[in-house]
Amino acid sequence: MTVSLPLVLVLGAVAWIAIKFMGVRLWVAVVIALFGFWLAHTGLAPPVESGTRSGVESVNDQHD
Repeated sequence: MTVSLPLVLVLGAVAWIAIKFMGVRLWVAVVIALFGFWLAHTGLAPPVESGTRSGVESVNDQHD
């Protein structure tokens, strides 16, 4: 069974959990998000994307 969730929803849930239960400050979460947008416009974006895709593929290929 494959579940498709938007990445923004997953990252939002992770940020909410980090702020609510781990004591991460809101401004730290905002800075991390802004750094992600900045990183997407640099030359490091293609390796990050390929690494993310291969990680997702390796998780999806596992059969129980």
